[in-house]
Amino acid sequence: MIQEHQIRILPEQAANEQSIKLFISKDKGIDARAIKAIRVLKRSIDARQRTIYVNLKIRLYINEIPHDEEFVRTIYKNVEGKPQVIVVGAGPGGLFAALRLIELGLRPVVVERGMNVRERKVDIARISREHKVDPESNYSFGEGGAGAYSDGKLYTRSKKRGNVDKILNVFCQHGASTSILVDAHPHIGTDKLPRVIENMRNTILECGGEVHFETRMDALIIEKEKVVGIETNTGKTFQGPVILATGHSARDVYRWLYNNGVQLEAKGIAVGVRLEHPSHLIDQIQYHNRNGRGKYLPAAEYSFVTQVDGRGVYSFCMCPGGFVVPAASGPHQIVVNGMSPSNRGGKWSNSGMVVELRPEDLQHTDFKSMIGENDAHPLAMMHLQEALEAACWQQGNMRQTAPSQRMVDFTRKKLSYDLPASSYSPGLVSSPLHFWMPNFISDRLSKGFQQFGRSSHGFLTNEACMIGMETRTSAPVRIVRDNETLQHVTISGLFPCGEGAGYAGGIVSAGIDGERCADAVAQYFGISL
Repeated sequence: MIQEHQIRILPEQAANEQSIKLFISKDKGIDARAIKAIRVLKRSIDARQRTIYVNLKIRLYINEIPHDEEFVRTIYKNVEGKPQVIVVGAGPGGLFAALRLIELGLRPVVVERGMNVRERKVDIARISREHKVDPESNYSFGEGGAGAYSDGKLYTRSKKRGNVDKILNVFCQHGASTSILVDAHPHIGTDKLPRVIENMRNTILECGGEVHFETRMDALIIEKEKVVGIETNTGKTFQGPVILATGHSARDVYRWLYNNGVQLEAKGIAVGVRLEHPSHLIDQIQYHNRNGRGKYLPAAEYSFVTQVDGRGVYSFCMCPGGFVVPAASGPHQIVVNGMSPSNRGGKWSNSGMVVELRPEDLQHTDFKSMIGENDAHPLAMMHLQEALEAACWQQGNMRQTAPSQRMVDFTRKKLSYDLPASSYSPGLVSSPLHFWMPNFISDRLSKGFQQFGRSSHGFLTNEACMIGMETRTSAPVRIVRDNETLQHVTISGLFPCGEGAGYAGGIVSAGIDGERCADAVAQYFGISL
């Protein structure tokens, strides 16, 4: 017999299967000896009150043993000799597009400008050690895309739960922990995700697809308003319709598209800083306990959102027990991001703290001084990103040393004469962010911090430091596509995909969009779904 139950228990009771079994046996009047297995289906932490509870949805196997796997497998068949589709970019959008193409009987050829996920580590380490950024292999470019070394969080607000579940199951099939099917805010961890990505690549190759690294798309081949292939920096061309999944930092791709008449439009983004607290302080605040999280609770998360002067101010990509990393993708840039290992055991916790920007905001005086008068240009929001990152570079002494300021000092418009210890390995330099950041951003951040400090006592503190700047929360450009066919509105055979095209906002949503684009390509070939 199989039964499912919702239970609410203390963290120490949720710590292992035996203690859950004892609780459920007593609570439901079931003989513990008859419970042969317990499978946790959903798990979340309720930390709203001083007593912390864990909410569990569990499946009991009574007098029987489970024989099914904890995840649903997808069947991938050999596609050698099948119609060829070019997938540009090996981030989550591109990888899930390629795997879905195989499901549909189409042969993916993946081209990726960066290195494979293991070799990227060398180039990423050089950023911190030597302050040198390889423009083709960094935190944004390379196998796995920006998500591979930026935490591996899988939380999405997408309402398409069936699609979300499919993405998570494919990750599990390729080596991710089945805990991602259970947790309310699933997370693989930056230490575990590279191996999962390698396994996804191996599936593509084993099924007859191709993956080409250090191969940058330099041009689309367009004939009579139809994309028939791509040209690459290696001199080799690849023929077929194109799923364009190049990520939010491929600015050369945006420029090529604009210069060649491919319709684009500016898209809203959010800009701000990385805010880093000692993790024990966040644990104390969120768990209402001066001793922190204790033995049975994970590193605490938080989420803040408010409206300040008509624009959203909110936390973004919160990394408990994580670290802040240098995420520039070219010279003369400072960009920061955050990540966490799977155990989230670091000394610090960080999140992006950002202000919503809309295309019409580019008319503001603060931004005109940075990008000039052409605020209606489709690439204007990208130009603002570049200007902010260059300003950050100047403040960081023209190295990857990041400008930083203590949190309370920022709200009081005071220079921080010293800075707290930080996870940011290239180093910090004290800088008056309140002075050189555009007032449109800094004033709203300051007011937002003060609101968050009032609602969460202890959060607004000089133990926390702001690290500049977080500029790449999403793509600054949308590559316009038809809502039905997912092809570009004027050029057939081109399927803009994922976060870089402006249609996703994280690993899972990019994976979902990759699968949708693969379905659209199948229909382009006349294949019924």
